[in-house]
Amino acid sequence: MDVKVFKTFLEVARTRHFGRAAENLYITQAAVSARIKQLESFFDSALFVRNRNSIQLTTSGERLVSYAEVMVSTLEQAKNELALSSHKALQLTMAGTPNIWDAYLQHCLSKVTDAFGGYGFQAEALSREQLNRNLLERTLDMAFAFDPLKSEELVCKQVADLILVLVSTQPCDQAQALSDKYVYVDWGTRFASEHAERHYRMPPPYLRTSTGRIALDFILDKAGSAYLPLSIVEPFLQSKQLHRVEDVEPWNRPIYLSYRKDSGSLEAIIKIEELVKDIDPLTAFSLQQIGQLG
Repeated sequence: MDVKVFKTFLEVARTRHFGRAAENLYITQAAVSARIKQLESFFDSALFVRNRNSIQLTTSGERLVSYAEVMVSTLEQAKNELALSSHKALQLTMAGTPNIWDAYLQHCLSKVTDAFGGYGFQAEALSREQLNRNLLERTLDMAFAFDPLKSEELVCKQVADLILVLVSTQPCDQAQALSDKYVYVDWGTRFASEHAERHYRMPPPYLRTSTGRIALDFILDKAGSAYLPLSIVEPFLQSKQLHRVEDVEPWNRPIYLSYRKDSGSLEAIIKIEELVKDIDPLTAFSLQQIGQLG
């Protein structure tokens, strides 16, 4: 079965429209229909319910999505690694949650790629569940997360501490910060339980988000407060666009690196582990964020 057929299936499942899927894949709508029919014939099962104005996945179609994703990603990884092997290079795939990329991993990637000449790298932003699944399925070499990934097949080690501080667009105390446009950011499972204990009397947050960048942009635009990494907010504190909230202790969030015990790239991964341990998260804010100060 050609992997293009599975790519087409995933695009139709994503867009819920044969025409838009055809445009995105740069093929004809007839080709899209033919590929879906080929899949349905192969599995002897309808994958989509075709209504006049909408297309929905059948139960079989929903079950096929995860398998199709694995097949496409595995083949792409194999293609990349074989291409690199012809140039005697090693492909390493690293991923982290979006929050970790913003606050820490982006800077790590720059340092790692500088230190490992002759290597090819692939970088992904994934959810914690995707990190765990991709490691176990061998489509990912290294995963960075705020919570340890637990499996007998994985090694999980703390490599850094991210310092979270409660900041506000106006000088204020803790009570004011948590009651006036407070933005709750999901910094992991442990953070959620500790946050509930520390601020058990606070009202519901004004906004919830899984990404620190969204919280930062929101409070800079609309005013408010949030727990954000010192590595990201340091330039805004210096420019007085943000202020540390009084009488609130900083919050250390550990960052964990996970990888397979039997990884074929174990030697390189261990070298990267030692390298990232020496990287200070306070140097991780981007030039784009510094540019916002102007």
